[in-house]
Amino acid sequence: MLLGINSVSPGSLLAAGGFAAGVLAAMAVRPAVPLPPPASIAEQAVPAPPPGPSDRLAAGTRYPAEVLRVIDGDTFEARVGVWPGMDVTTKVRLRGVDAPELRANCAAERSKAEAARNALARLLAQGRVGISEVSLDKYGGRVVADAAARNTASIAEALLAQGHVRRYGGGRRESWCDGGW
Repeated sequence: MLLGINSVSPGSLLAAGGFAAGVLAAMAVRPAVPLPPPASIAEQAVPAPPPGPSDRLAAGTRYPAEVLRVIDGDTFEARVGVWPGMDVTTKVRLRGVDAPELRANCAAERSKAEAARNALARLLAQGRVGISEVSLDKYGGRVVADAAARNTASIAEALLAQGHVRRYGGGRRESWCDGGW
């Protein structure tokens, strides 16, 4: 058993380690402010207008993510830009929330799980998705991160406000079948 991870393939660990190394390298090397392209003195005298809200990621977002598919109400698969020209495809689990499972223990949980997955898909469909505060998931094979979209600064908080997920800080999860929602 390695770091409390059971039955994880070496390929999954290698992929997760590569993603983490790319994230750390990007954070260590990436300049705080992008360097402007070379310009003539005349062009420098007229500053460009600041980008509008639809032209940038929400505050705090560090890595652009192209959503490939929504897995369930708290997990999606994305191609994440960890460095210019370097993308990593990974599953992203939203930090701090728990959604009902599609492999449900009861019909009510299955219905709630489908609603949560659809709500997450709608939020991600806004575009300009980005992830931040990336860490490895305890099970391997995916990362845990905060996520934002064009019009939503925190996708997890939006799902909480809509009642599709509940807060989760680790440990034993509560049942979705016994009226616990």
